[in-house]
Amino acid sequence: MIVSALLTSVGINSGLCILFFTLYSTLRRQPPNFHVYAPRLLAEKRIKESGYFHLERLLPSPGWIRRAWELSEDDLLSISGLDAVVFMRIIIFSLRVFAFAGIIGVFVLLPVNCSGNQLAEFNIANISSDSLDIFTISNVNDGSKRLWIHFCAVYLVTAFVCYLLYYEYNYVSSKRIAYFFSSKPQPHQFTLLISGIPVPPGGSVSETVDSFFTEYHPSTYLSHVVVRSTNKLRRLINDANKLYRRLMHLQAEPTWAKTKRDGFLGLSGRKIDLVDHYEKKLEDIEENLRTEREASLAGDEMRAAFVFFKSRYGAAVASHVQQSENPTYWITEQAPEPHDVYWPFFHSSFFRRWISEVVVVVVCILLTVLFLIPVVIVQGLTNLNQLETLFPFLKSILSLTIVSEIVTGYLPSLILQLFLKLVPPVMVFLSSIQGHVSHSRIQKSACIKFLWFTIWNIFFANVLSGSILNQLALFLDLKNIPSKLAVAVPAQASFFIAYVVTSGWTSTSSELFRIIPFIGSLLQKCCCCCNVKNTTDEFEVPPIPYHVDVPRLIFFGLLGITYFFLAPLILPFLLIYFCLAYIIFRNQFLNVYEPKFESAGRFWPIVHNSMIFSLVLMHVLAIGIFTLKELALASTLIVPLPILTLLFNEYCQKRFLPNFIGYAAESLIKKDREDINNPSMTEFFGELVTTYRPPALSPQQFSNRDSHNAPLLTHSDA
Repeated sequence: MIVSALLTSVGINSGLCILFFTLYSTLRRQPPNFHVYAPRLLAEKRIKESGYFHLERLLPSPGWIRRAWELSEDDLLSISGLDAVVFMRIIIFSLRVFAFAGIIGVFVLLPVNCSGNQLAEFNIANISSDSLDIFTISNVNDGSKRLWIHFCAVYLVTAFVCYLLYYEYNYVSSKRIAYFFSSKPQPHQFTLLISGIPVPPGGSVSETVDSFFTEYHPSTYLSHVVVRSTNKLRRLINDANKLYRRLMHLQAEPTWAKTKRDGFLGLSGRKIDLVDHYEKKLEDIEENLRTEREASLAGDEMRAAFVFFKSRYGAAVASHVQQSENPTYWITEQAPEPHDVYWPFFHSSFFRRWISEVVVVVVCILLTVLFLIPVVIVQGLTNLNQLETLFPFLKSILSLTIVSEIVTGYLPSLILQLFLKLVPPVMVFLSSIQGHVSHSRIQKSACIKFLWFTIWNIFFANVLSGSILNQLALFLDLKNIPSKLAVAVPAQASFFIAYVVTSGWTSTSSELFRIIPFIGSLLQKCCCCCNVKNTTDEFEVPPIPYHVDVPRLIFFGLLGITYFFLAPLILPFLLIYFCLAYIIFRNQFLNVYEPKFESAGRFWPIVHNSMIFSLVLMHVLAIGIFTLKELALASTLIVPLPILTLLFNEYCQKRFLPNFIGYAAESLIKKDREDINNPSMTEFFGELVTTYRPPALSPQQFSNRDSHNAPLLTHSDA
């Protein structure tokens, strides 16, 4: 990729960022758009979705930037929880790393790379026509003493990143403990989920659970609730919700639209009042719900139960002790928060979960292989010669400068980003069928899958397909293998710079503008059947998609660490991305997103391990580059660095990771002692049993036989 192609990509994406910022700064002030740009404030009734027209509302206002900047960490903790704080710590960590690496890379390594003449003489007067490779380490002469500057830079950045990783691990770990001590008694702290319950012939699940825990945990066992099958109930409730929404829209229609004929295509037969027709359907569904709910309460026990304990320590001890000589029986795990429970997959047995995990692994491998197709297409676009060979009829079009710059500089990363948008929902679905019993665990599992999918398909697949597979001929020329590979390894840096600009700058700006919800809102307003305002039953504040945004932040961190000494030109673009992410996500936590669960920052170990992987990958590349650049001593002296990094990671895992798996006995007992003199604990334990009742079993009123004007459906979380 030449410099002008990169500048074209930067220009296009910068224009889109400015457009999104301008539109957001204007549209967010319009009351009809509050449910798009401030749904959290709207749900909390801090603003109203109505107001008078003011001309000043049509002018962009940057005041939101100041409010997002002034938001303190304590304020963020109080409004969005510890997960939001840890999410922002990822961005702050990245800013610190790449500010330090950027100073070294831009002001030290970049001039050294440009002063080399391994590839071509650098002509400042014709910079736009030069290849971006002249800014990489490939341009430094083989055996040059200047390569020692890169060697020192690798050591300096490794030490700095390890220091920050230790600091952040310690900081987040201490925050978890402080958050635990400051929290009120929570149901999940006293509760375990037990699955694989062996029921003797003629016995019941409830009796088996009660007798087992009364015998083996007599001093700490409190009570239990058996999980019941509610699949049919959930389907009936979903049908009732859909019918209710259809009825509400119908009631807003004119009188002539509320009737239809029951004949062919509604053109013949007798007239039917659709409102009465749908209300009768709702009454029928309500009757079926009563019958099904009574049947569920009378039977349909699953071999799983929520078991409650008198203390946090008692629950922790029971969760870490194998309950049966057969490890497939009495499987214990910490219960999620009541509203975090994912009810559909409680029927999964040990064997079904194991089979599901195998199936998911196979599907992930197939998905990874299939994703190589768009990767190959993207790499074809970055090489115009290959594209002209495959499609000769495009030669005249590709000969135009602006077309070639857009095709090589902007289009590849855009296509890859569009294909990548399809992956997160698939990963969430695959994680949900593995048998996870909470939304937070599903998101964490999907986060790990999407992260490694991104690292392999976006990083390794592009590097291999673009740098090695297309240059197999170089193995026939044995003399030039070292010099050719020294150019080939960092060759994809130009693609990743364009990827950062497209997937980083523009995607983050579109996160601010919320382009999909905004378009959906416009379509809703244009549809005649949706001319009523959202009711509180239909309005929902969105949660932040951690499984999408955390892997993206980590992946950009990997790009920066890996390429900082190979192609330091990437660092300014990454810094701009993380600055945008810092402001935009603080604003989104303030106005848009509402936490649906709280894992207390449990995804930080994923971040730590990924950064360690990035450092080791950088070391491996450094060993290869210095060897190929005929600086054998530097290559040898790099070898201890990945070993020391892995030893550092082992120490961090021993020192901090246990605090992310569970809480220490010291903390649990201290917290339990604080509750001894708390008079509200008696009431808390009394209500504990009802907190894990499936939403589908809760009493609900779906119809009102007395009045057509009264609400026909109460809010349901099922």
